[in-house]
Amino acid sequence: MMSFSFLSFVQSIAFFVMLHPLHVSVTEIEFDEKDKALEIMMRVFIDDLELTMRKRLNQPELDITAPKGITVDQMMQPYINEHFKITLDNKVQKLRYLGHEQEGEAFIFYVEAENVKKLKTIQVMNNIIMEMHDDQSNLVHVTVRGKVKSLRLTKDEQTNSLTFDTK
Repeated sequence: MMSFSFLSFVQSIAFFVMLHPLHVSVTEIEFDEKDKALEIMMRVFIDDLELTMRKRLNQPELDITAPKGITVDQMMQPYINEHFKITLDNKVQKLRYLGHEQEGEAFIFYVEAENVKKLKTIQVMNNIIMEMHDDQSNLVHVTVRGKVKSLRLTKDEQTNSLTFDTK
């Protein structure tokens, strides 16, 4: 029985190692017409983000889940503001960082854009972690009036646009 448990453990670790080297984040953007806002959730693997922030802050011992002298939100707000931008119908949006939570091996960051009256074309720039991992893919799913469209942003294409019907 002991060897079966050990084998299961090894298989679980191997499965996680095979999946995670893909270096991916997933961002969901939903247009809430009633509240006239974009509600944004960004899911990023903690270990990838930790490596990035260690390099960025020149703190090789940084534990991103319990940083010393600064909160996760104080550290991440300027980083996200620099590496994630939204333009609606050729107008750059002011994004408001709301906070984060930890879910398993990932952080979920919450951001919003207020005073969004309409949305026809959305341009998203997302180069989170791309300075650390050349193979980083940032998937972006945008929901407008129940319709979902998606983008895959990479180091070679960090910005792209989607157009929605105005009906």
